[in-house]
Amino acid sequence: MAEIEHHEGAQDLEKKIEETRQRFKNEFLQDSTDKYDSRDVERLLQDDAVVEGYLTWRIYVVDDALKMIDESFQWRKEFGVNDLSESTIPRWMFETGAVFLHGYDKEGNKLFWFKVKLHVKDAKTILDKKKYVAFWLERYAKKEPGMPLTVVFDMSESGLSNIDMEFVKYIINCFKVYYPKFLSKMIIVDMPWIMNAAWKIVKSWLGPEAISKLKFATKSEIPTFIGLEYLPPHMGGTDPFRYSYPPLPDDDFQTPICDNGPIVSEDETESKEGEPEGKDGLESSFNSTEVAVKPKKVNFLEDSLRAEDNDKTDTNARIKGARKPLTTFKGLLLDVSPSEELSFGSGETEKKSLIILSNVTKNQVAFKVRTTAPEKYRVKPSSSSCEPGASVDIVVSLHGGSQASPQDRFLVMAAEMENVGSQELPQFWKEVPKTKIMEHRLRCHVLEGSKHTVSPLRDSPVEMGSNGQQELSTALMRVMACNSRLEQKLNSCLWVQKVLVGLVLILVVLNVMCLFLLGTSQQPS
Repeated sequence: MAEIEHHEGAQDLEKKIEETRQRFKNEFLQDSTDKYDSRDVERLLQDDAVVEGYLTWRIYVVDDALKMIDESFQWRKEFGVNDLSESTIPRWMFETGAVFLHGYDKEGNKLFWFKVKLHVKDAKTILDKKKYVAFWLERYAKKEPGMPLTVVFDMSESGLSNIDMEFVKYIINCFKVYYPKFLSKMIIVDMPWIMNAAWKIVKSWLGPEAISKLKFATKSEIPTFIGLEYLPPHMGGTDPFRYSYPPLPDDDFQTPICDNGPIVSEDETESKEGEPEGKDGLESSFNSTEVAVKPKKVNFLEDSLRAEDNDKTDTNARIKGARKPLTTFKGLLLDVSPSEELSFGSGETEKKSLIILSNVTKNQVAFKVRTTAPEKYRVKPSSSSCEPGASVDIVVSLHGGSQASPQDRFLVMAAEMENVGSQELPQFWKEVPKTKIMEHRLRCHVLEGSKHTVSPLRDSPVEMGSNGQQELSTALMRVMACNSRLEQKLNSCLWVQKVLVGLVLILVVLNVMCLFLLGTSQQPS
């Protein structure tokens, strides 16, 4: 029964998406083709997730979703969002550190920090500041599509001179209109009492779908939303992160550790020849001898034939017990399975996950895997290459007693190797242009079953997995959409009723006037 309802829900969503696209083409595109950026229009017409985002945020009411699409697309063209880059934003904005992405909340959502004390109201720079915020949002949207953000307003040491209501309203509009489904929470930390009136105005700008996401927290309350490892010291946290530019601080990925020791990465080649590994802990654990690790060489003409039989045996042993992926991301160079997330649990059979990379090009493709938690995971192989039309199985396993977390991320990087033959991978990664590197991010999903070992009380029918939660959320959205349509019909009926009552009153008045005139005309003169 649940499967039938889920199937019907999916069909309803497909109809809504197609209706939205068709009406957008008929009602908005025919008037003017220069109104929007053609890249945004193309994405809307081809990517179902884009249309679904607008529909979900507008409770599946197509009329409201179309208005939102129209407004956001006009804004994107006006601000040139698709062409925003580091070179188009004034350098001093990056250097101030007033706005940046760093860390994750307890639900695994990326943190978008606003240091309010560093913001000064200035009409001359307001446009650049708006583009600066758009730059960060667009950058994140491309890196982790579909993943929400938690906005943190750090108001410590701030005052009235730091509050720019126009800028705050713009930030709210970014999540309310321009980037649907992007907002997980908006946390206001340490708000001075003198700003209460200002934030009451801000709350009035938030729509009903966003008002519940607004949280006010003190320093003692903020750890309920964000772990201490991602909180700065002035909030009672232990995060040693200090903002500096360049480079941009949102890349948390590091080279993982292979099962047989640290892999040789492009980072190592930048250090002096013969210099020991940067992390003392890794050096003592994996480099107990003083034999230097030589860069890995790949000879596609000899090594592939010599090691073919050994590789098959080794691969079968490695992938035994690893969770097989069920979905696939279609990339320009590689197909990546799974498409979005690796699943881990606490059971012995849940500590391994498999990444399958399939080369869809006619050339050799070099790849490497990076993670935000290199101390927790072992990746094998973490850097190698894939022949044309071939596939590579990568086993990601939890190390020791480590537990997976929703904050953990994995980055798969790939680039075509045009020169087939003996070539050093570290040197290749050092020289390959960034524009030729394909990147795909995977998040970590903690299996619900792993929570049973922590609390037996959760073994109840009420507890449901992520699929059940998703179905419930879809059902609730449908109920809300139905409720919204009923409210609109009710309002229409009330309006018609008022009009009819008005007409009846007019008729009564006219009848009274007619009777009065008849009475006066029949009186004897």
